[in-house]
Amino acid sequence: MMLADPSKKYRRMYQRVDLPNREWPNKEINKAPIWMSTDLRDGNQAIFEPMNIEQKFKMFQMLVKIGFKHIEIGFPSASQVDFDFTRKLIEEGHIPEDVYIEVLVQARDHLIQRTFESLQGAKRAIVHIYNSNSPTFREKVLNVDIAGAKQLAINAATKVKEYAAKQPETEFIFQYSPECFTATELEVAKDVCDAVTEIWEASPTNKVILNLPATVEVSTPNVYADQIEWMHKNIARRDGVLISVHCHNDRGCGIAASELAIMAGADRVEGCVFGNGERTGNVDVAAIALNMYSQGVAPELDFSNINEIIATVEECTGLPVHPRHPYAGDLVFTAFSGSHQDAIKKGFEFQKDQEMWDMPYLPIDPKDLGRDYDAVIRVNSQSGKGGIAYLLESNYNVVLPRRLQIEFSQVVQQVADEEGVEVSAQQIWTLFKDTYVETKNAHYSAKNYRLHDENGNQVIELDVTVNGETQHLRGEGNGPISAILDALQLPIDVVNYEERSISSGAHAKALALIELQVKGTGKSAFGAGVHDNIVTSSIEAIIASTNRLIEQGVLSTDQVIAAAV
Repeated sequence: MMLADPSKKYRRMYQRVDLPNREWPNKEINKAPIWMSTDLRDGNQAIFEPMNIEQKFKMFQMLVKIGFKHIEIGFPSASQVDFDFTRKLIEEGHIPEDVYIEVLVQARDHLIQRTFESLQGAKRAIVHIYNSNSPTFREKVLNVDIAGAKQLAINAATKVKEYAAKQPETEFIFQYSPECFTATELEVAKDVCDAVTEIWEASPTNKVILNLPATVEVSTPNVYADQIEWMHKNIARRDGVLISVHCHNDRGCGIAASELAIMAGADRVEGCVFGNGERTGNVDVAAIALNMYSQGVAPELDFSNINEIIATVEECTGLPVHPRHPYAGDLVFTAFSGSHQDAIKKGFEFQKDQEMWDMPYLPIDPKDLGRDYDAVIRVNSQSGKGGIAYLLESNYNVVLPRRLQIEFSQVVQQVADEEGVEVSAQQIWTLFKDTYVETKNAHYSAKNYRLHDENGNQVIELDVTVNGETQHLRGEGNGPISAILDALQLPIDVVNYEERSISSGAHAKALALIELQVKGTGKSAFGAGVHDNIVTSSIEAIIASTNRLIEQGVLSTDQVIAAAV
């Protein structure tokens, strides 16, 4: 089955914009818009079970904490819960001095009256009326012509003004939305909006909000930007108007459309914190705000504890935040790809505190959102040495030499391939110890050592067990490592030796890493030791490396026994 011929079923739903001297493509976003959260209204209408009063109150408190100054709290003329919630906020004094609550109402007289009843006693509020002026709605829903649609808006605007005058104790801002603005002829939208702002006497001291929504997203974002710029340049009383945008996400372009709209002259952005809303959702406010933040522009919203915000939203809406959701998802700062992991690991080696953030694959510092770096790199069958090395370093302070990274990554890769699941940092550390510390076959073991100075040299005495037989050995050198190798008398050289602390405080442990090579063969093996004492760690590392050389067949048991006798 194939899709139907679209040319026979669909047509362009928007008017082409004649804007030859458009300015928005050369603009940049350099300051935050006014933000309006519609989580408690549009978002609430779009979930399986609308929020009860307790959930709405918890969400309201979260929105205030984030920093929203305009919060659409509901549709009180259409819902008793929303009406009661509005009364609760007002009567119990939960609305901060600098926050405007907003309520939505259709352009109908009795609904407007009920809306103002819900706002009795409020200090400040935004009353938001709307009606559609698009051809589809005029012809198929409202059964009116252009003049009739305009008259609906005029009547509603007049009623809003009348009712507001009866409540002088409240500081009102009036908002009008020509619903389905993007599918409405621009001249029609302008004419209706101008009529409304005239009734409301829009001026620099009496700002009116004109919300120009992409109620249904019907075009590419650049067309929406053209429409917003055209209105920005052509509406009457522009200095008394706040142009607001409310983008839905039907085409998956809500964020881009909103950002271009800001560049085109919009003063205000409406949306939900994580993009909840009808159909494919409202625009994702967190994403736009953090896009700005990642470009050095203060968004004036606080997402520094994004995990707490996610938990509240999920609890109140019953909707999960997708693991790949921009900025908020569990996996958005996580790299599984080997090449990504390697680049991130190297980036962290250069990144210093207080410097400008400049990291491969990480456009924003996870710590700015209250997250740590533990989940930045995770290992599965797609991962490589960089990710494995990063997890060992970040979780256990274990820094592997490059050749050991390459070798050990193959060990981890085999486990990931066989099990087909993610390998945790703890599992990687266990694999490391099993491979390089506690080797599979202990052909060689050592215990009961004593280290002391003698004639300027280090002297070690220790008991070595080879295939079940114990010998007491003695060796000396200019340090513990050379003394141990002298005691063992094996045909091996040290290629590389490193030591470091892998924890801190009174219970710190020392890690010794050594690479031993069998003379004349070019064959080598890594070994590691972990102990409170660095000398003990070094002995363990040498013994582990020796056992691995035996396992590889480049050092024979006979050579070991001969050396020990």
